[in-house]
Amino acid sequence: MSDRNTKSKNRLPPWPPAERGAQLRAFLDYLQAECGLALNTRKAYQRDLRRFFASVQPDTSLADLKASDIEHFLVCTHEEGLSAASLARALAAVKMFCRFLVLRNILPRDISSQIQGPRKWRRLPTVLDDAAATSLMNQPNGDEDRLFARDHALAALLYACGLRASEAASLQLADVNFEVGVLRVFGKGAKERIVPAAAGALEAVRQYLPHRNAKPGVKTLFVTRSGDEMLREDVYRVIRKYATRGGLRGKISPHTLRHTFATQLLTHGADLRSVQEMLGHANIATTQIYTHVDASRLKDIHRQFHPRG
Repeated sequence: MSDRNTKSKNRLPPWPPAERGAQLRAFLDYLQAECGLALNTRKAYQRDLRRFFASVQPDTSLADLKASDIEHFLVCTHEEGLSAASLARALAAVKMFCRFLVLRNILPRDISSQIQGPRKWRRLPTVLDDAAATSLMNQPNGDEDRLFARDHALAALLYACGLRASEAASLQLADVNFEVGVLRVFGKGAKERIVPAAAGALEAVRQYLPHRNAKPGVKTLFVTRSGDEMLREDVYRVIRKYATRGGLRGKISPHTLRHTFATQLLTHGADLRSVQEMLGHANIATTQIYTHVDASRLKDIHRQFHPRG
């Protein structure tokens, strides 16, 4: 059984810089001095908040945080496989931090007050249409980005194979079978599955390989500028960067590409069981959330076939 995804999930984003880091440190002191929370609880809250900060756009100040930032964090974290208990703790950490920011007059009000716990929400991410997906895929380019080949290959695999961010981060070079045209993916619980890979996505990987400057011993396909393994937060950061550059609205994330992948398969006639296998869902009921039809397509059908359309 592989522990690659577990290692990717357990690796923390770096300590947040500037205002975020200063307020996180002050918050941890507050938890100890004013709230009397145990050391293990403070450490857990620190981990949760570092992941929260990594999910928020880098140029968003604490005063500009919104409830949608918290919801986005919860959805992305849920997709990466945290238990309901861990999600509840992460939400508790963010809620307490928001109240702390109100006490320090950084936030005008508690933006977390209406956020429900993980057992009560199910929020689907944005689905990209063909034009938006193409725009995102075309953003990494050699004229502007030193890492364009890596980022283009990463986005192509996320979109073409429906990978989770942690799966893409932990994917090893040996997991890519160019001859057969498949990936070997290790999902939740280190469960192995085989996912078909489109020729265009594999070609993007081939174009990236000459630029892959991995440190000795690093086996992952995608590496950082310094040659280390990528974190799942790095994967999120790459997709957010190019979504913003492409002018795409909403909280665009690797999960958005995964959701788009599944929705497009079902829209074009794929059976639910096959999509379940490609996504790595243990329960087909989880896959059924992807069977929704977007409102614009419903309107088109209504206009075409209804006598009063």
